Amino acid sequence: MMESPTPKDWRFKLHEIIYESNTPAGKAFDVGLLIAIFASIIVVMLDSVISIHLKYGKLFNIMEWIFAALFTVEYILRLISIRKPIKYVISPLGIIDLIALLPSYLSIFFIGAQSLLVFRALRLLRVFRIFKLGQFLTEINFLTQALKNSLRKISIFLLTVLTITVILGSIMYLVEQRENGFSNIPESIYWAIVTITTVGYGDISPVTPIGKFVASVVMLIGYAIIAVPTGIITHDIALAARQKKELPESCPSCSREGHDSDALFCKYCGAPLFR
Repeated sequence: MMESPTPKDWRFKLHEIIYESNTPAGKAFDVGLLIAIFASIIVVMLDSVISIHLKYGKLFNIMEWIFAALFTVEYILRLISIRKPIKYVISPLGIIDLIALLPSYLSIFFIGAQSLLVFRALRLLRVFRIFKLGQFLTEINFLTQALKNSLRKISIFLLTVLTITVILGSIMYLVEQRENGFSNIPESIYWAIVTITTVGYGDISPVTPIGKFVASVVMLIGYAIIAVPTGIITHDIALAARQKKELPESCPSCSREGHDSDALFCKYCGAPLFR
């Protein structure tokens, strides 16, 4: 006689279906979830059109609660299928799932909370896992690591740019007439920020020759500084690319990803990656 599956085996199979996409059942689950997310977002968008809402409002309301029930069950299953559910709750994807789920229930107490349901679009990020687009996931991991490594250098760069805008804004306040829009230093700094970022709203512009000269300098500085953060991040992306490749599987205990290709244990919670 065949032995009945133990609770551990049942939880492991459920984890493979919900968190992994390298099995037919897991891919079918994730594709179905994406379709449900797309459909729920379309319902929210259509319901925001007054003419459509007046005609199909009741139907949209019923559909919305059906989607809410489905996503609630899915969220509970995600918590059940891992040994440390709190790790999933506080993970980025777990927080996104919770944010996407709460507006349905908040709408019971607060009018207009349904508009927050568009946050479900964030869950579409799962498409990278579903179709196993490893190259995109790798690039995202490189970018994340590069941003972490570049945080200090980017912060110093932004502080330098802020200092330059304060100085240039103050100069424009001194050389331009008040009636030209530079009525105070904060307003002049606003102009310097808009100009140095090459946005150029045009609501404030210099008139005097000296002011135009300073504006020209600000514009040239704006184009020059574009290459600075790009070079910093590109350098750190190249460094991150030299690191080891990561496993596509998630930890069955905490659902975290990003483990080295030769890892046997989760680097976040220490649980074994394979059972």
